[in-house]
Amino acid sequence: MVVRAERRVPSRNTVEPSTLEGMRERKKPCVLVIAGPTGVGKTAVAVALARRASIEVISADSRQVYRGMDAATGKPTREERLAVVHHLIDAVEPDDRYQAARFRSDAAGLVEAIHARGRLPVIVGGTGLYIRALVRGLDAAPAADPAFRRELSSLARREGRIVLHRRLAAAAPEVAQRLHPNDEVRVVRALEIVRARGRVALEPERAWRAEGPYDVLYVGLTADRESLACRLRARAAAFVAAGLLDEVRALLARGYDPALPSLSSIGYREFVQVARGVLSPAEALRRMQRDTVRYAKRQWTWFQREPDVEWIDVGAAGATEGAARRIEARLSEEGVLA
Repeated sequence: MVVRAERRVPSRNTVEPSTLEGMRERKKPCVLVIAGPTGVGKTAVAVALARRASIEVISADSRQVYRGMDAATGKPTREERLAVVHHLIDAVEPDDRYQAARFRSDAAGLVEAIHARGRLPVIVGGTGLYIRALVRGLDAAPAADPAFRRELSSLARREGRIVLHRRLAAAAPEVAQRLHPNDEVRVVRALEIVRARGRVALEPERAWRAEGPYDVLYVGLTADRESLACRLRARAAAFVAAGLLDEVRALLARGYDPALPSLSSIGYREFVQVARGVLSPAEALRRMQRDTVRYAKRQWTWFQREPDVEWIDVGAAGATEGAARRIEARLSEEGVLA
């Protein structure tokens, strides 16, 4: 039996969600991915799709997973969460280590459970490595080297994180270009791999599994870049106005280390410096806006390298509803929707 999506407020204007009979006829479980740069409208499109098909959302966002970090992470609103079930939002504390391998394990269990309920799992987010880990698998990497990590951590405390990033840039410049100097966890891991292998493999060289465990429809949402950049700057200002500094102060008061990956992310790292009196709020916002736009560009680059992504320009498709209709049509073409 296939279960239809639950609807709390039926109306004559509501479209009855399609059933997912096609899922039962496939050798691999079906998974829909809705990816793209930050701020492009992925969550809104998923919510619109939920009015047309029986789905549940699995968030693939490396920041929305943290509890207590709401002001600058763009989490789905209460209304959006009521419209469709969202998983892996507010799942761990800010000092928990949450990486691609853990996401893959958590998300794989959710995919199985969602299929058992007769619904389509939809992976929604902009953390490309998380999505790749789930749908294609992870490259086997060298084991952690605790002594080397302690050495690098000590160096960063003495001379600053930029020293580690410069070391990586000398050893693997293309990898360093994709990592922010403040992202100490990933910079250290890259240096660890360089030490073990003599290099860090670039994306095309990695031994990602060609055949993943799922039958995947991979949709990438895009938009006019200048328009998106303007929206991202306005969005960052809205995050600040919504109380980002107060949230950062509360996190620091709870004893969370500013060096944590969660607090090293865009918005939080700048306003940690405001809380410490190092930056003015205006300068922190300027840096936050600049880095958010740069991050969106890096996301575009990442997803453009992924195989079989079907791009939808949200504006050209007719905004949120138009993009959802396009995805619904593709699911019907693939035989997923009955």
